[in-house]
Amino acid sequence: MQSGKGIKKKMPVLYGKRQNCCGCSACYAVCPVGAIRMQPNRAGFLYPVIDKQKCICCYQCLGVCAFQADQAKKGYPVA
Repeated sequence: MQSGKGIKKKMPVLYGKRQNCCGCSACYAVCPVGAIRMQPNRAGFLYPVIDKQKCICCYQCLGVCAFQADQAKKGYPVA
């Protein structure tokens, strides 16, 4: 995805492993273009999935993630 000045931005990574996501759906709720959907795993727990075609790389999803911020503050690896 590109910003307005032609600079290519990386696609946000909400989590690398599912244990790094609490499934709260804050990222889903804050996405201004509806690029995130909550998809159930085999056990029925919902996890966010980014639609790369819709994502505008605004990173609001990462900014609102309290779980990642808390884990980073504790010194655990995130994303």
